Amino acid sequence: MVRMLCGAVLTGIAMTMAASSAMAATATANMTVTITIQAQCLVQSANNLNFGTNGVITSNIDQATTIGVQCTSGQTYNVGLSAGAGAGATTAVRVMTGPASATINYAIYSDANRTQTWGTTIGTDTVSGTGNGAVQNINVYGRVPPQSTPAAGVYTDTVAVTVTY
Repeated sequence: MVRMLCGAVLTGIAMTMAASSAMAATATANMTVTITIQAQCLVQSANNLNFGTNGVITSNIDQATTIGVQCTSGQTYNVGLSAGAGAGATTAVRVMTGPASATINYAIYSDANRTQTWGTTIGTDTVSGTGNGAVQNINVYGRVPPQSTPAAGVYTDTVAVTVTY
């Protein structure tokens, strides 16, 4: 009797499965997945240019830093640096301001030999490049030339970094 019952159950299961697969149907379609990438550039980092701690300024004080720019692949760009916030500053002679409005002159260059001042005029004194989709680090070279040394204290300036694309 157990054998007959097991046989009947198995037969019932098999018939149910056959009936289910006979009644199942599928339909397919395709969907389109898209994204539109627009040309874009970002300043991902603008690291500080720190000339350190010094005494009397009798010789050049040179330092370097980097600016990280990220642009869509193939996008051309130009990086410009403002004259800074110091009174009377130009892109050739920038000005850090300290105690009692005392100043220290400095310059920013786009080359390691410190001969190409870095400014904001595209095609003249900016740094150009072509994006590859990743962050590209651009070297920045600074120099404080010998000059009459003002009072002790911290001297600062703020330079705007602009990427034109």
